Amino acid sequence: MKAAIFRELEQPLTIEEVDIDRPGPREVLIRTVASGVCHSDLHCLHGTLPTKTPAILGHEPAGIIEAVGSEVAGLKAGDHVIACTSIYCGNCTQCLLGRPHLCVGRADCQRPREERPRLSQKGVRLNQFADLGAFAEQMLLHERAVLKIADDIPLDRAALLGCAVTTGVGAALNTAQVAPGSTVAVFGAGGVGISVIQGARIAGARQIIAVDIRESKLEIARHFGATDAINGAAVDAVREIKRLSGGGVEYSFDAIGNPRVLEQCVYCLAPRGLATLVGAIPPDQKVEFKSGHLFVEKRIQGCYMGSNRFHLDMPKYLDLYRQGRLNLDDMISRRGRLEDVNEAFRAMEAGEVTRTVLTFN
Repeated sequence: MKAAIFRELEQPLTIEEVDIDRPGPREVLIRTVASGVCHSDLHCLHGTLPTKTPAILGHEPAGIIEAVGSEVAGLKAGDHVIACTSIYCGNCTQCLLGRPHLCVGRADCQRPREERPRLSQKGVRLNQFADLGAFAEQMLLHERAVLKIADDIPLDRAALLGCAVTTGVGAALNTAQVAPGSTVAVFGAGGVGISVIQGARIAGARQIIAVDIRESKLEIARHFGATDAINGAAVDAVREIKRLSGGGVEYSFDAIGNPRVLEQCVYCLAPRGLATLVGAIPPDQKVEFKSGHLFVEKRIQGCYMGSNRFHLDMPKYLDLYRQGRLNLDDMISRRGRLEDVNEAFRAMEAGEVTRTVLTFN
């Protein structure tokens, strides 16, 4: 099969032929139909998200099952599926507490190093980024990374649930638990930020303030439910948020992953407000803010993959899509083929797209 391989930092992915093994007892072989292109893949290229090479990137896929292992239950060839990096062992403390997205035993869902690799090239192991590796014509995954969906959902739209929508909508509904009638500020109007805005709208927030440095992105944010928009390059975003909200918002979200932005998320809050970091700040980078803000009981928290319970949340999100309350169609601003993956990264960095989705034959 063909796959886009990541070999060196700051270098384009290369389209090459690779080998894929047969499914093990609890694995499924999937023909990839669509895969979104996410900023986390770009972080790998830049080295801000350490990734062992050579690797196949991509972690926002949908496809059709071609074969299943001998112990797989509930999935069969021909099923339409989406996949998510939130695989879980089901046995660790986090899983038993109902937090499978924070599973610390995901190694149980990976092949041991002494076994044949799932993906290889001329006998050399290829790593699956996020245990998926979606920039490829096929994927070989553990069954717990996969969810069957109804055939009426277009797979290019369904792919977005693998990361962007799960992360953003989940940040609002699950992690922050935005209350009806509340006020919200969202920094960053890319794929994840737009999903946070949609989650806040679905939750019933009365005011949703979008902040970005591109006017085109702010127009898109309004389309998806933002009630107000601020160009952070033109005005003091914190001061303007406080003016629009009458003293500060109850919830703020950093959907970019930038220390300065996270600082602004804290400063724009009302007393007892909650700031949520959704974007991926490099793990060794320090974040600072003035301690006086804690005296009015402001809070700050992290968010990983929208605090999702994949097999429970995704059917709900798909119902919201069917009802017209979750807009997946308009999130796709560009489509391409596997060979267009490097152009997709360029367009993302240039701020030209909300989401690029690669589609396969």
